Amino acid sequence: MTTNPSWDPAQYLRHAGHRARPFADLLARVPDLPREPPRIADLGCGPGNLTAVLADRWPAGRITGYDNSPQMLADAAAHAGPHLDFAHADLADWTPAETYDLLVSNAALHWVPGHLDALAGWLDGLAPGGTLAFQVPHNTDAPLHALMRDLAGSARWKSRLDRVLRHEDSVHAPGAYLDRLARLGCSTDVWTTTYLHVLQGEDPVLDWVKGTGLRPALDALADDPEARDAFVAEYRDLLREAYPSAAYGTVLPFRRLFAVATKGG
Repeated sequence: MTTNPSWDPAQYLRHAGHRARPFADLLARVPDLPREPPRIADLGCGPGNLTAVLADRWPAGRITGYDNSPQMLADAAAHAGPHLDFAHADLADWTPAETYDLLVSNAALHWVPGHLDALAGWLDGLAPGGTLAFQVPHNTDAPLHALMRDLAGSARWKSRLDRVLRHEDSVHAPGAYLDRLARLGCSTDVWTTTYLHVLQGEDPVLDWVKGTGLRPALDALADDPEARDAFVAEYRDLLREAYPSAAYGTVLPFRRLFAVATKGG
């Protein structure tokens, strides 16, 4: 599985409103933080637009957004301010170098193999009473991903795309996160929500996934534009059948998993 695909911030932000809603729902469950002003890290900050939301909620806080994509960090720099900065880090081996009051991650951990085992080390970097809050897509069984994987594993594409894409094991069951965080001594709230995003425009589901899950396939075929376009066209046709359009738009059901864990102490 490709864990560090190239990113196109402009493509990702084409659906910024829909992508921002789960982050707002996650922050709504974050309790009061143990210190004022708080120290906060955004793990996998992307283009920084949602990291800026953290600065709006905790204007006196010292906030750092971490990401391993140069393209995303270049866009994020526009949001930097006196208490908000951005830095390169790979979540596959990132560990807190100081004490934080809040570690938040929005739609990033599914790109990090072994992230369940990383939680203990991250919690070690939290102040007593601090919170780890994250959300990840929980829909690898949805047509959006299943059709992509099936196509990549077909006779035409298997030699170039087999095991390139994220698979079902990129996100664990909700109970696995609850059990791990509770055993680590946290007061933990885990839940799932399915959003019914109503998308507009031509082939909007394809446009959505071009900013996220399709990136590894696009990278793998980048040296062969003809093949890349052929794969995208085949996938587009499958998506049109799986997600038919209506007069008001195209509905994309999208399930997400949330966890808010507050460290005992």
